Amino acid sequence: MGGPRAAIRARPTAAVLDVVIPVYNEEVDLGPCVRRLHAHLSAHFPYPFQITIADNASVDDTLKVADGLAGELPGVEVLHLDAKGRGRALSAAWSASSAPVLAYMDVDLSTDLAALLPLVAPLISGHSDLAIGTRLARTSRVVRGTKREVISRAYNLLLRGALAARFSDAQCGFKAIRADVAVELLPLVRDTGWFFDTELLVLAQRAGLRIHEVPVDWVDDPDSRVDIVATALADLRGVGRLGRALLTGALPLADLRAQLGRAPLTAPRAQPGQARPSQALPGQALPGQVPVGLPRQLVRFAAVGVASTLAYLLLFVATRGLLGAQPANLLALLATAVANTAANRRLTFGISGRRHAARHHAQGLLAFALGLTLTSGALAALHVVSAVPARPVELAVLVAANLAATVLRFVLLRLGMHHRRT
Repeated sequence: MGGPRAAIRARPTAAVLDVVIPVYNEEVDLGPCVRRLHAHLSAHFPYPFQITIADNASVDDTLKVADGLAGELPGVEVLHLDAKGRGRALSAAWSASSAPVLAYMDVDLSTDLAALLPLVAPLISGHSDLAIGTRLARTSRVVRGTKREVISRAYNLLLRGALAARFSDAQCGFKAIRADVAVELLPLVRDTGWFFDTELLVLAQRAGLRIHEVPVDWVDDPDSRVDIVATALADLRGVGRLGRALLTGALPLADLRAQLGRAPLTAPRAQPGQARPSQALPGQALPGQVPVGLPRQLVRFAAVGVASTLAYLLLFVATRGLLGAQPANLLALLATAVANTAANRRLTFGISGRRHAARHHAQGLLAFALGLTLTSGALAALHVVSAVPARPVELAVLVAANLAATVLRFVLLRLGMHHRRT
């Protein structure tokens, strides 16, 4: 990693915000981007600011353009690195900055700059620890192709299921962090590429930090040079690596939570006739009643799933001769789906009472519909291959289809129930 390209020039007032723009071979877009950002901050940002251009080993004239901008515009600095990697550039620039609030945005300025002050204001005030722009909020306005939209939503859904992420948009190139938080988190982030953002956010969430989300207006850059396939594969490897680290306890999350996490809220003393803090209200679970961590939820969900699968197979075998394969499959799935949702609601996610029960069972019926589609399709395909398949083969095909349906069920139920547990 290379050192700073130029010494940071003294400024009359220390910057409150340092906006980092990581670039690689952006000699054409860099000048218009930085001038537009500088003009916006000068006109609309009420605090001293700095813009840092972090050049990731560009091989064109990007560094020359950056040096020219630093000489032209006050508050623009340049950091040059000898190796590529957006995460590497951000880590180096944030670590070298003296500003109390650090941000970054992509050079294409896909995000409307009107969201910048709402992004960093909660960090300046101390209300939040990190902030992200989200393209997936209902009030966000986004213009981008279907392919990127599907990939983005699928990736964030994967993060919710695999890493229990509670933030909505890990990939939006529009984020900010308090410097005191960055000092503690950055040494733990191993990725130096595109997974850097996700890893930082997951660690922050697990450390008990508050992540502020800002709906943004986003217009996708059609000239983006991101290799979608390579980035997706790298992200999947990152999810696996980080998941293993979380499961094995390799990360000092307890120390981080003790040092950075927000103290738990203290419930007020109960008045006569009110529920005591140790009593759960309808629809709530007592703290510690059911573990909220993904591994333990998976164990409980698997236990419920095994019981449901056995009940399903027994019902199918019992009614197969009377109704036929497809009607027996429908009846067995419907009966066990309702019981499965109720059992997971109580045992896996620790939810009791009637609050949101209708919504949860509706989600269970959606999972049932997906399971019916998979199992019915598998049966239909089997009967195309063999008009009268052997019963063990038929059951094996149904078990395989149910396993796929079970994965979908867990994701759907966890999305609907996990965050309503307390």
